[in-house]
Amino acid sequence: MVRAVVIGVGSMGRNHARVYAELDEAQLVAVADVNRSLCEQVASHFGARAYTDYVAMIEKEKPDVASIVVPTCEHLAVAREVMERGVHVMVEKPIASTLAEGQEMIRLSEVYGVKLSVGHIERFNPAIIELKRRLDDGQLGRVFEIHARRLGPFPSRIRDVGVVIDLATHDLDIMRCLVKAPVERVYAETERRIHTEHEDLLLGLLKFADGTLGILDINWLTPTKIRELIVIGERGMFIANYLTQELQFYENNHVGVEAQWSSMAVLRGVSEGNMIKY
Repeated sequence: MVRAVVIGVGSMGRNHARVYAELDEAQLVAVADVNRSLCEQVASHFGARAYTDYVAMIEKEKPDVASIVVPTCEHLAVAREVMERGVHVMVEKPIASTLAEGQEMIRLSEVYGVKLSVGHIERFNPAIIELKRRLDDGQLGRVFEIHARRLGPFPSRIRDVGVVIDLATHDLDIMRCLVKAPVERVYAETERRIHTEHEDLLLGLLKFADGTLGILDINWLTPTKIRELIVIGERGMFIANYLTQELQFYENNHVGVEAQWSSMAVLRGVSEGNMIKY
């Protein structure tokens, strides 16, 4: 049984607490937050103990793992205190505000012999898991382009970073997961339209070593929330919807596709002409 604690119980921290409480393999023993009232409320809800001092919590509870769900600018300082005490770390993405801070967290994990994991949860989205399986099986043929759209309204809870660090990290992680080649070139434009301190719009173009192109369309300016990944290749196009966790395939009419596509329709849905829903 893994003994877990959560540091920071805002909106995402409560999710970490909930998941630990639901896992058979884990026990949520305590949570910590500078907001005493909120901390006690979350602790009571999940049957854990509440602390306003996370260092005192670590030293008293002696957990196996700690989720760090505090503002990004505080990740390094909190992670250092936790790892110095021999506790494994799950840190919310982004790993840090700067490259240097992220590299220092990695170095500390190696020095203290603890695991450091970053919450890139989109890798575990069912639509992405299925998409990766089909791409690995070669069902799309050669991949030409991956286009990420992560759009939505401005989130009032984000104050310390912009869309590049807060949102685009998800899509960069997924692209690196799907494309088995390093990024060779990057061109990007950012703008600050509403956010007073950080960029709230990113348009980026990536060139991978195998020739695949990646497009990033990320903003906090769109009135509706869109989370979508489009992969275009020789045999057609996949569209993965992160929100509905659905995967669709659109077949290229001019490309001969094996009979396996018609049989695949039974996996989740129905064949609609040249489109298959999973």
